[in-house]
Amino acid sequence: MRQMKRLGGRLAIAALVAVSLGSIAGAAEPYPTRPITMVVPYPAAGLFDVLARVLAEHMRGTLGQSVVIENIGGASGSIATGRLARAAADGYTIGIGSGDQFVINAAIYPLQYDVVKDFEPVALVMNGPLIIVGKTALPAKNLKELVAWLKANHSTVSFAHNGVGGTLHLCGLALQKAADASWPFIPYRGAAPALQDVIGGRVDVLCPSPASSLAMVHGGMIRGYAITGGTRLAAAPEIPTVEEAGFPDVQISVWGGVFAPKGTPSDVVGKVNAAVVEALADPAVRKKFAELGQDIFPRDRQTAEALGALQKAEIAKWWPIIKAANVKAE
Repeated sequence: MRQMKRLGGRLAIAALVAVSLGSIAGAAEPYPTRPITMVVPYPAAGLFDVLARVLAEHMRGTLGQSVVIENIGGASGSIATGRLARAAADGYTIGIGSGDQFVINAAIYPLQYDVVKDFEPVALVMNGPLIIVGKTALPAKNLKELVAWLKANHSTVSFAHNGVGGTLHLCGLALQKAADASWPFIPYRGAAPALQDVIGGRVDVLCPSPASSLAMVHGGMIRGYAITGGTRLAAAPEIPTVEEAGFPDVQISVWGGVFAPKGTPSDVVGKVNAAVVEALADPAVRKKFAELGQDIFPRDRQTAEALGALQKAEIAKWWPIIKAANVKAE
């Protein structure tokens, strides 16, 4: 009987040791051990979708796991950002987005999340201009003529954007100010379907990213009027900047960064940041970003801290302007 009790005690101890060792092994399990989802707040084929896929491909090699793109359009990306906010804070769901999602939306939409408190900044990625384009049937041959045409035809102008208060919308508002006129805006779920309607002649003007529209400009399907950044694009040196065209107040750019749900462990944030930074250092990735008209931030600004600081600075800049203009969700 004593021997049986001793044996039972030893088995119990062995079982406890095994469980403890298993727990330790599980806790020490390196991240990641399964595929990662990257939420993109726009439909496929837009700028952020293309950038996300370029990053994801390189990150797969660094992290040893697939990075799966999940496109969720609508409401200027607030639906996608809500999905990210509700995801488990374990590093297996991350998101890429811009000031539209992580700054502007909070001044316009009644969000169910806080754009600062419910996310962990991971990496500041890129910054790039928009391009003002129009359908080929427009009589305007340059930006000055386009602004004059918009003013003269403001009651019938059709101007598209991909979300109220988003960068594409702000570009349109800046053009309204330049033309001293107003016109109705047509909201789309993304720039890609809006571009298709510009090509088809159903929409007059749009301010998409060069990434999604330069091929169409060069193919003669739409007309490119001006770049909203401070310098001409290497991929389209024939298109002037808005300042060169005489409208410096229309300058506007789009920045992008990677975020994770609030509470994501700092070591996991660090690993994802390292994978993004390594991707941005790759010459092939840099070449692709340049072809898309995007500037990669310097290495010392590709940090979680820099992304968080930029987000807060943009909030301080844009929220008062949007509220003063009484921009509302449609």
